[in-house]
Amino acid sequence: GDSPRGWTSPGPRPAASGGGGGRQDLQGQENNGTARSRRQAFTGLPLPQPPQHRHQGTLTLSPRQVPGPPTSFLQTAKGGTRHFQLPHVEKPPCMYPRADPSPGSSPLPKGAPGWGWGLTPGVSALPRYSLYARTRLGYLFYQRQVKKARERYPQGHSAPQPCCFPGVKILPIPVLSNNYSYLVIDTDSGRAAVVDPSDPLAVQAAIEEEGVLLEAIFCTHKHWDHSGGNAVLRQRHGSCKVYGSALDAIPELTNPLMDREKVSVGCLTFEALATPGHTVGHMVYVLDGGPFGGPPCLFSGDLLFLAGCGELFEGSPETMLASLDVAVGLGEDTLLWPGHEYALECLTFAILLELDNPALEQKLQWVMQQRQEKRSTCPSTLGEEQTYNPFLRTHRPELQAALGLRQGGGEHPDAFRARVLKEVRRRKDLYKAT
Repeated sequence: GDSPRGWTSPGPRPAASGGGGGRQDLQGQENNGTARSRRQAFTGLPLPQPPQHRHQGTLTLSPRQVPGPPTSFLQTAKGGTRHFQLPHVEKPPCMYPRADPSPGSSPLPKGAPGWGWGLTPGVSALPRYSLYARTRLGYLFYQRQVKKARERYPQGHSAPQPCCFPGVKILPIPVLSNNYSYLVIDTDSGRAAVVDPSDPLAVQAAIEEEGVLLEAIFCTHKHWDHSGGNAVLRQRHGSCKVYGSALDAIPELTNPLMDREKVSVGCLTFEALATPGHTVGHMVYVLDGGPFGGPPCLFSGDLLFLAGCGELFEGSPETMLASLDVAVGLGEDTLLWPGHEYALECLTFAILLELDNPALEQKLQWVMQQRQEKRSTCPSTLGEEQTYNPFLRTHRPELQAALGLRQGGGEHPDAFRARVLKEVRRRKDLYKAT
């Protein structure tokens, strides 16, 4: 994962291993009382104090070596049985309601958007995901989760560090139980953009602490845990524009973007890339770091996580594979800033598929130490992701063999890779549900 410019992600150096238009006023679709109630739901809550750890220095992008965790077990790998350290993964509070699904309901993985609504028999046949993503019930649930997260994590679920290079500052903002918003600042002009403002009060606290002017909201997709703060921030920052895909019902969208359209904020240039799969209109945003002597920065939303990828709620494996290939095409030195802190769960799943992957083992050891200290694990680089992220390794024979899959005669390589991706996703959903 070494960058040609000398940048590396936090954590150990991995070992070698075999998507402007006019304003779209969405509030016009609902009555004024509903719009007011949305705002009042937040203004009645106290503004959280800015995390004390927010300015403990800038991110050091250099290799680190960390000790192993205290727990372990024996695993049988090629060449015999060996001792391998693995933690007990204490999963964070689920972003979505948990209750046993009723008979006849859609089989969504536990913790997925819309999973476990405890519906009455008369409506249980409706897909839970649709209720979360397309009705007001999802927003009401999101409000409840915001309130709970503020109470449980008054300083955020993780301790992040700002990442700086000349003229640019990227400030991760831990929100909800495992989400990240990002405040991206042109330090020369004091202009800024925020990516996926899940909790508007936490984002506003960071804006005030940094003393910047919010000019843009970049929304990767419509899910409330990524778009729920748009309305409040738009109300507070009247000149702020909301960017995203017109294919997703993004709240307060003012400037729909097309694939590969570019947006400037101060001296910063962002490129929007259409990456459907998680949702139909999912987009990622790439900050051009070249003018500042830094690497490209990918704000991936729910397309790509450290060692993972988003669930396929509105797309096929083929669609998601094509979107992941778009991300990989950005280059190995690209910094990955994901929408969630899922690293530990994703890596403990990935190690079950590739027991003999030294890059994976090394990254897992580092992430375990980070999470024991409640520290953020982002960013990584796309180069190192390709050494241990199973969703980016569908072309690797060792992963295909571990899944028991073989390419059929005459089967197109990409069609086979999509089958591999489908199987990895299926196993990851089962792993998440246990």
